[in-house]
Amino acid sequence: MTRPIHTLSALMLIVASATLASGATSLSLEQKIRERTASIETKLIAWRRDIHQHPELGDQELRTARLVEEHLRGLGLEVRTGVARTGVVGILKGAKPGPTVALRADMDALPVKEPDGLPFASKAKGRHWGKEVDVMHACGHDAHTAMLMATAEVLTGLKDDLLGTVMFIFQPAEEGSSLVTPGSGKTWGAKLMLQEGIFTETKPDGVFGLHVMPGHSGEIFYRSGATTASGDALDITITGKQGHGGMPWNTIDPITTSALIISGLQTVVSRKANLTLSPTVVTIGTIHGGQAGNVVPETVHMAGTIRTYDDTVREVVHHDSRVTAEKIAESAGAKADVSIVKIYDATVNDEELAGRFWPVLERAADGRVSRAPLVGASEDFSFFAEATPGLFVFLGITPRDQDPAKAAPNHSPSFFVDESALVVGSRTMASLAVNFLDSQPEK
Repeated sequence: MTRPIHTLSALMLIVASATLASGATSLSLEQKIRERTASIETKLIAWRRDIHQHPELGDQELRTARLVEEHLRGLGLEVRTGVARTGVVGILKGAKPGPTVALRADMDALPVKEPDGLPFASKAKGRHWGKEVDVMHACGHDAHTAMLMATAEVLTGLKDDLLGTVMFIFQPAEEGSSLVTPGSGKTWGAKLMLQEGIFTETKPDGVFGLHVMPGHSGEIFYRSGATTASGDALDITITGKQGHGGMPWNTIDPITTSALIISGLQTVVSRKANLTLSPTVVTIGTIHGGQAGNVVPETVHMAGTIRTYDDTVREVVHHDSRVTAEKIAESAGAKADVSIVKIYDATVNDEELAGRFWPVLERAADGRVSRAPLVGASEDFSFFAEATPGLFVFLGITPRDQDPAKAAPNHSPSFFVDESALVVGSRTMASLAVNFLDSQPEK
């Protein structure tokens, strides 16, 4: 009985020693990462400003993709281009065998007009679903792309110390495609990258993503489990009977019916959805109908969005929204045609990764790490995190002398990025990568 105990003790000592050695290696690499990211901070900010000044809509990120491709090729990485139309993927193979980790940044901008003020403000225009629009990086994807370019340069410089492989994913069309519409049967962004086999030849054992948000500059915040909401498109067309506005009894009024439906949809959330399982939002964002004030129109079209964090609640809300609209229209003698298209799934952070990498994030952000609230926005990073364990974190970019609660939100034309936070973002992504590779069993 004594000998097995000694054997077990010896084995535990070996494992503990290996763990300590692994941790020491990661800490040593983290220090090198800190030094190297600091040394290229000026270049990082210059990339961000260049991309910001030349924004491109989803699936049209040709200039941005060329910039990324040239940078990755200059680092000597394996590079794939034209992935999901305009995406770029770089592969860095470390000097030693090991697992694979993926790091993702999105590249696309939004159909938003940027106000004057910044010396590198966008003056760009583009075509969104065939219509000319102003274009702005109003969600920080310029910062994401620049930070991952810097991360690629830093980790390439540490190639001789790396275990395994790092995949750098520069993704198009996170905000949606400017070429194809929801419900068209075509897809875009992360989902299309996966459909085209991005994880087939090189399957990562884990994937990390980072998004800038209002928050104290340089602070990291995240949560385990559900993190961003699913996002689904809701379209309702109400058909009534056109007639004279002064004699509505001879009509079936889709205008008043639409008002009843909008009110009824709010009871889907307040009276039917199980809010103990998941917060839920049903929003109608557009309503169009009629041409003249004295004419009851034949049709009204409404469009909106449904947001949830739980798949069961998602299905119930879809069903109840459809039935509510159809039955209210029927009660008015009208007809409601309801379309609900699933766009993005909820982003769910892997519980094990979320717990394991808190110390790594604390070191990268100099202790400024906190728990994030649920985010009502949607993210197609969710599809990557469904294919392999994923962790999605947020980086605060509000200047330290300002209140983040009063800062302009993402998608606002006044959205502002404090560039001093960018070096923290690159340091975070690189640190997550080396610690993940160092802590995973070899394949």
